[in-house]
Amino acid sequence: MKEEQIHEVLNQLKQGIILEYYVSIEDFLPFRSVLVKREDFKHFRGIAQRGGDVFYQYLELPRS
Repeated sequence: MKEEQIHEVLNQLKQGIILEYYVSIEDFLPFRSVLVKREDFKHFRGIAQRGGDVFYQYLELPRS
């Protein structure tokens, strides 16, 4: 997954265009490396699945 695609997905989550996004274990590290650089990083919640895949959601209130 390219950095440009990741930014687009994260912006769609933030804008409410999509409610959650599934990230496979193969794309997890590139996805997370882009995510942690964002100012609104704490608004994203990752829900780990069995096998290493993750569902990401955007929260209106940042997590602690």
